[in-house]
Amino acid sequence: MSSPAPRGLIGSARRALRVLEIVASEGDGVSAKAVARRAGFTLSTTYHLLNTLVHDGYLVRLGHGRGFGLGYKIGSLHQRLCEELDVDDVVREELNLLHRQARAAAYYTVLRDTDVVVAAVADSARYPRATPLDFGFHEAAHATAFGKVLLSTLTPKQRRSYLEGTGMPRLTDRTRVRLADLSRELDQVRHSGLARDVEEFQPELACVSAPVRDADNRVRGAVAFSVPIADFTARRGELERTVTEGAARLTRVLTGSAGAGPASISAV
Repeated sequence: MSSPAPRGLIGSARRALRVLEIVASEGDGVSAKAVARRAGFTLSTTYHLLNTLVHDGYLVRLGHGRGFGLGYKIGSLHQRLCEELDVDDVVREELNLLHRQARAAAYYTVLRDTDVVVAAVADSARYPRATPLDFGFHEAAHATAFGKVLLSTLTPKQRRSYLEGTGMPRLTDRTRVRLADLSRELDQVRHSGLARDVEEFQPELACVSAPVRDADNRVRGAVAFSVPIADFTARRGELERTVTEGAARLTRVLTGSAGAGPASISAV
């Protein structure tokens, strides 16, 4: 059950954002009636919201009565967020290469203030990403391999504060839900430069992750792969080697260093 909304929220703004989300999920050509039905709003309210979003550039009204689609202002917002998350074409190209080499969905994640965020994903129909590990996902750091890499860079006090805010919900029978247990594992991750999640985030799913560094050898992000558990069992050594080498190569590319390589994790 969802928690009640806090006081002070603006209802009209929330309704407009809900309409925007529905148009984004439905794709070009969604009708006002379809949006109203999904949102649970009256048709009159829905038209007012749609027209406002069109006027401000967040939606477009398609020609020949084809309904609505995302507006071009969304692209600039997405681009700005990618810049904030330190993702550019170089990162995307390297991540796509790693996806093909590993034969696994590949992720680049960063620590943005107090959030562990998925900043880029490379996958395909044959090796799809794990739902809901998409761009912007920022939950369950305690139960994901990339989350462990980034949490391991925090001081014990920072880590405790972070996890008190997010909680450590039990997602599967294997999820670590005690801070002491997770802290011991994070110490190992910090020294080995490799993290694993074996059915801790989702049943039948395994992930491996390694740190990406900046020129001062501080962790700036993490590369991760996700695969079905059977694939992980059969290819564990290969996946761990590829993610470690891939993260080290991305470090070299981003820092312009020919000599960078895998190492233990340094604190941010």
